[in-house]
Amino acid sequence: MEFTFKNMTLFVGVLLTGLSAGFFYAWSVSVILGTKKVLDPTYLETMQHINREILNPSFFLIFFGSMIVLAIGTLTQQGSGATFWLMLSATIVYVMGTFAVTGLGNVPLNNELEALNLSEMGTSKLTEFRQYYEVKWNQFHLIRTIFSVVAFLISLLAVFMSSKNI
Repeated sequence: MEFTFKNMTLFVGVLLTGLSAGFFYAWSVSVILGTKKVLDPTYLETMQHINREILNPSFFLIFFGSMIVLAIGTLTQQGSGATFWLMLSATIVYVMGTFAVTGLGNVPLNNELEALNLSEMGTSKLTEFRQYYEVKWNQFHLIRTIFSVVAFLISLLAVFMSSKNI
């Protein structure tokens, strides 16, 4: 495979999408399992801190970068047969199932949590909000995890198809 802009966008798109999928998967099999074992105030305070800290350049690079480079990779693959269609599919899957679900599902829940003053809430309110938040947040997270993994697999398949010039 030659070192061209077309090939590099394909490679970087797969790399960033793989990192995104890996991040969401690792969260599912570690952070979610760990936070299920802590008390309500600890869970909510921990999630507030995580939601603040996740807004950093490293996360933005993989989360937004995947979408941007997949889209650019799709455009550069026009006329490349199956590779184009696979990249287009990966882009749509990532945008709709990972980016949109995060923006329309997880982020609004995070904003609701951020607006709370946990120290002023009673035990029953903390428990009630946690049940509301955790169940919905984890459902949205599962969706975006599945879709990011699918987008990664499709984009990886595009690399194999590209190497065969199909």
